[in-house]
Amino acid sequence: MTEIIEPSNDDKNIATMTHLGGTLFSFLPALIVWLLKKDDNAYIAAQAKEALNFQITVILAQCIAGMLAFLLVGLIFIPIIWLANVVFCIIAAISTSSGETYRYPLTLRLIN
Repeated sequence: MTEIIEPSNDDKNIATMTHLGGTLFSFLPALIVWLLKKDDNAYIAAQAKEALNFQITVILAQCIAGMLAFLLVGLIFIPIIWLANVVFCIIAAISTSSGETYRYPLTLRLIN
């Protein structure tokens, strides 16, 4: 039987800032935190990896919307994708601030 360990307040804060960092700095905060903490802390590593996968998915979606901009369809999707990024990052930050794990919906799981 495995023991469930509650993340410390520092772990929660790092995970929260990792998710919120995606709204301003895209994938960079998640990548940095994941690279630094992937072997040290399972909770932070899992949340950073989740944030990294989501930000990569957002970048891919923005690229596709940018390519579709010449059809004017992309011009509609670009702000929708941006808003979804902000909303889901805030939801993830609220979830991780209370010590829960969060999984983004509609995310490609490219980093395992």
